[in-house]
Formats: sequence, C-alpha cells, structure tokens
Amino acid sequence: MAGKFVVSLTCSKNDTDKATVAFVVANAAVASDKQALVFLSVEGTRLSQKGYADDIHEEGFAPLKELIANFVAAGGEIYVCSPCFKKRGLDENNLIDGAKIVGGAKLVEFMSDGAPGISY
Repeated sequence: MAGKFVVSLTCSKNDTDKATVAFVVANAAVASDKQALVFLSVEGTRLSQKGYADDIHEEGFAPLKELIANFVAAGGEIYVCSPCFKKRGLDENNLIDGAKIVGGAKLVEFMSDGAPGISY
C-alpha cells in the first residue's frame, strides 16, 4: 500500500449527499492503493447498522449501500466512534460487514504517521 487515507463522516440521512460523496471519495482512495479508512461519528454512526443505508441513493451516484459494500470488498476499513454509537443506542449485533466500534485512540493510531484525511 502506498500510504493511508482517512474519510471522516458525521452525516447519514440528515445529509445523504455528504454521506454518499464521502464513500465515493473513500472508494477512490482504496482504488488508488491507499490503506483507506472511513471514520463514522455523530450521525454517521447510523450507517454502521444493517439496512440503514438501503434507501439512500443520490442522483448521479451509485446507491450508498453499494458504495459501502464495494469499499469494504476492496479492503477499506470502517471505524465507528464508540461514544457516538452508544449515545444513539445502536445495536452492536447489527453491524454491517467491515465495521468496527472503536475509541478515538484507534483513529489517532491510524493517522499517527501523517495520514491525510477529509471530513464530511
């Protein structure tokens, strides 16, 4: 892998455009041979739940469910902010493939060698 890349996403159905574009960029990163990570926090944590993204489809883009699945299938990782997840009462037994609930220290560790990132 030629470096790392982080996409931080704080949106879900409250801004489906940002949620979609975040995963478009994440897919571009993993396709560019980056060790790519999507960090879901705040409302973005809802995307970690099976079925939640099923009806999100912004015009001009692939459906969000497909973008997420393609990202994971290509080797991308999804970190889910533990405090944000717990605050929303989400279900650990209903996580999408590739999602891991983590504390902030895991994100810091991933980025510690200067990984660039973008936030949505």
